[in-house]
Amino acid sequence: MKRMIMFVLAGVLLLSACSEVSEIEAHEYWARAAMKGNNSAVYMQLHNHTRNDDELLSVSSDVAEAVEIHESKVDANGVMQMNMLPSLPLAAAEELELKPGGTHIMLINLKKDLKVGDEITVTLHFKNHEDIVLAVPVEDAADMGGSGMDGHSTMP
Repeated sequence: MKRMIMFVLAGVLLLSACSEVSEIEAHEYWARAAMKGNNSAVYMQLHNHTRNDDELLSVSSDVAEAVEIHESKVDANGVMQMNMLPSLPLAAAEELELKPGGTHIMLINLKKDLKVGDEITVTLHFKNHEDIVLAVPVEDAADMGGSGMDGHSTMP
């Protein structure tokens, strides 16, 4: 009987040592406070714990007319340019930062006010990984270290 228990425990330990975390993780996520009809943005860290490349294909949320993946860059003339990205590659074992003034998720034409302390639902849709549904807290951009603009007007 002891041999059987030792054999089972050895098998469990062997399997756990060979397994990897097979997830993509989103953490440190927050949305910028904004008024209805304006735009806002969502920021986060994305970490691909897998050995496989993946891709963020799209993002959805019921608080905005449209949700897009955007990238802000300063051009050769020193002007902030914003471009919509068709998707966002996430290499194996890579961590990406979606941050003010860089890559971020744009909430376009808000359907309601996003007030500090609110929580919104945001769903990340990946090519290979299952969807990730987040309860994203709304924060004041100044408190989070961002300008709150991301090269976007707050006007619709």
